[in-house]
Amino acid sequence: MSGLGLGAAVLAAALAVCLGSGCSTLGYYSQALAGHAALLEAARPVDDWLADPATPARLRERLELSQQMRAFAVQELALPDNRSYRRYAALGRPAVVWNVVAAPELSLTLQTWCFPVLGCVGYRGYFDRGGADALARELAASGLEVDVYGVPAYSTLGWSEWLGGDPLLDTFLSWPESELARLVFHELAHQVVYVADDTTFNESYATAVERIGGRLWLARRGSPALRDEQAGFELRRQDWRALTLAHRQRLQSLYQSTLPDAEKRAAKAALREQLQQEYQALKAARWQGHSGWDAWFARANNASFAVQAAYFDLVPAFERLFEREGQDMRRFHAAVRQLAALPRAERRDRLAAIERGE
Repeated sequence: MSGLGLGAAVLAAALAVCLGSGCSTLGYYSQALAGHAALLEAARPVDDWLADPATPARLRERLELSQQMRAFAVQELALPDNRSYRRYAALGRPAVVWNVVAAPELSLTLQTWCFPVLGCVGYRGYFDRGGADALARELAASGLEVDVYGVPAYSTLGWSEWLGGDPLLDTFLSWPESELARLVFHELAHQVVYVADDTTFNESYATAVERIGGRLWLARRGSPALRDEQAGFELRRQDWRALTLAHRQRLQSLYQSTLPDAEKRAAKAALREQLQQEYQALKAARWQGHSGWDAWFARANNASFAVQAAYFDLVPAFERLFEREGQDMRRFHAAVRQLAALPRAERRDRLAAIERGE
């Protein structure tokens, strides 16, 4: 999800094992395992990079900063104190994986894929852009709307700890300080709680952790200049969420209506034109022409809006839960684990009640 500063998708097959009927997707598992193995092989301990006189000064500075964030994550956010993000790999490409998401022409329901151990998820990740594009063409030919987006980081949920943990990558290490901190916090949160078959729960929880952690980092470590910079990011991020949520709600109402499909298609086209006009007006009125979201709006479709829901729909409930737990991160994580143990329907009902303040 380019430009979000979240970027974090759990790569469903990174450590999956081909079992039974799952062997029909052996090629997919093979590329995932080979890609992850190559990434681990490329990673070196941060201490080695720092001790190497050939390490460029800018890289040295960012690696040192990342380790301050890593310590902050443990001490202030009660996130895992393990080997993840204590090594670094330079991949020389814009994303570590490319995710493919798809949805029907008149629906915001994501296509899902199911894997041993990890359950079902609403995306499929590829270490090679060509593989992602090939699947996208196949899905589009079947009538689905498809989006392919680069992911700067992913989590193996702690399963690669014995291999050195999830590494820092050049796909995100140069990000602005607050955005880098948020990403590290988000990815580590996936190691605390993960529920098979509930992508929205997982991503919304991790997004809540990154927001809480990002605010704390700014409050404890941020300079006035950094706070001003982050305020600009937050303004655009909040405006983007409000605009796209409104559009998603309009689409959902349209798709659930009793109109004939032909009329739905015409109304959908009109709504897309309205979205583009509202976006351009927002850029001019509040963003001083900032164009960082142009590519996203140019390709946005049902799949784009459906995957957006996974990252944000339950965030207000999790943030309310954090407040209810006295802003204590350990109590918050424990409460989330209790929710994760519930059946899916009951879990959602409880989160809805929490968001209402009950």
